[in-house]
Amino acid sequence: MSFATVISGSIRELSFFRLRRSVVLGIKSLWMHKLRSFLTALGIVFGVASVISMLAIGEGASFEAQQQIKDLGSQNIILESVKPSNTTTAGEQERSLILEYGLTYKDISQIQATVPGVEVTIPSRQVKDFLWNKSSSVDGIALGTVPWFPMMKNRDILRGRFFTDMEMDDRSPVCVLTASLSRNLFPLDEPIGKTVRMQTSYFRVVGVVEDDRAIAAAESEIEGSGENSDGMEMMIPITTLEDHFGEVLFKYRSGSFEAEKVELHEVTARIEKPEQVMPAAQAIQHILERNHKDIDYKMTVPLDLLQRAERTKQIFNIVLGSIAAISLLVGGIGIMNIMLATVTERTREIGIRRALGAKKKDIIFQFLIETVILSGAGGLLGVGVGLAIPMLVTHFAEMVTIIQFWAPTLAFTISVAIGVLFGIYPAFRAADMNPVEALRHE
Repeated sequence: MSFATVISGSIRELSFFRLRRSVVLGIKSLWMHKLRSFLTALGIVFGVASVISMLAIGEGASFEAQQQIKDLGSQNIILESVKPSNTTTAGEQERSLILEYGLTYKDISQIQATVPGVEVTIPSRQVKDFLWNKSSSVDGIALGTVPWFPMMKNRDILRGRFFTDMEMDDRSPVCVLTASLSRNLFPLDEPIGKTVRMQTSYFRVVGVVEDDRAIAAAESEIEGSGENSDGMEMMIPITTLEDHFGEVLFKYRSGSFEAEKVELHEVTARIEKPEQVMPAAQAIQHILERNHKDIDYKMTVPLDLLQRAERTKQIFNIVLGSIAAISLLVGGIGIMNIMLATVTERTREIGIRRALGAKKKDIIFQFLIETVILSGAGGLLGVGVGLAIPMLVTHFAEMVTIIQFWAPTLAFTISVAIGVLFGIYPAFRAADMNPVEALRHE
C-alpha cells in the first residue's frame, strides 16, 4: 500500500470523524433548548407541508376538471338551443303565442356541407315531462336522438342494447334508459322489455346506458348550468319523438301554457382532426350568426375549455407555489433569528474554542450543521404532515388529491437549502468574533 493511499484514507477518516462530532454537538446543542428548537422548526414544517398539500389538492382539482372536459370529447363541438332573453317579457298575450327559437335542421345541413373536417353530427331534441311505470313516476326527459349517440358521447351500454337505424327509420316506440332513471322507475325489476309512459305514449325499454354525470358536472362548473344534472333521461329515436309529440311543445303552468317550437335542442359535431377543431368552430359560429337574428344558441368547444383549464392550472400552481414559498421564507427568517440569538448566547463558548485552536471554518461549519439539522428535521416533519393532509382531504371532503412523486423530495430539498442559506450569516458572524473579546463576554 502506497504512502499516498494511507494519507488519503487518513484524511477521509478524519473528515468523517469531524463531521460526526459536529453533528453530535449540534444535536446536543439543539436538544438543550427543545421547545425553542421545535417552535423554530415549525415554520419549516408548515412551509413544507403547505408545498406538498397545496400541490396535491391543486393537481387533484385540475385533474377532475380536465377529465370532465375530456369526457365531452376534445374533437367535439357542442351546440345548444337557448331561449333568447328578449322573448321572455311578461304578459298573457305573449304566453299564448308560439315561441320559435334555437337550432334548426337548416343549420346542420349547412354545417355538414360547408365546414371542412366535420366527420359526423348528433342531433337531439327533448321533451320534459313525467315518466311513468305503473304507479311510480319521475320528472325526466325524453331525448330524441340517433343510434350513434352512445359512441359519440362516450357512454357505455350497461344492459341490453341501443336502438338501431331500422328502428329510427320505422319510428319504433323503443327507448333506452339511463342508469339513474332505471333505478328510480324499476327499483326491483329488470327494465328490459318493460314499458315507460310519457303523457299518452308508451315506449318499450331495450337497453340501459350509464349516466351523463361527468358532462353535467362539467357544464355546471364551466357554464353555471346544472339543468340535466339529475340524469333522468329516456332516449328514443328522434323520428319517434317527432311522431309522438309533434313540432310544437306545450308547457302547462298554473292555468296558463307556453308553446315552443324548437327543431333541435342540441347538436354535437365531431371534427376529424384535433387541429381542425378551432377553425371549424369559427366557421360554425359564422354560419349560426348568419342564420339567426337573435343569440338563441350556445356553442361549447371542449378543446378550448381544456386549453383554458391548462392555463388556469399553471396560474393556480404559481399562486400556490408563491404562498408556499412565503411560508418557507418565514420559516427561514425564524431560523436565522434563533441562530443569531444562539450566537449571542454562546459567545464565550466560541471564544474558548478559538483560544484552543479552532479555526474560523470550524465555527462556520458547526453553526451550519446546526441550522441544517434544524431545517432538515422540520422538513421531514413537514413531509409527513404534507402527505397526511391530502389523505384527510380525500377521506373527509371526498376530493381527488394527487401527490406527485417529486413534490416531497423537492419540498425537503428546499427546506435544507433554506437552512443553509439563512444559516450562513449567523455562522459567519460567529466566526468573525474577536477571541479575546469573546472570552471577556459574560
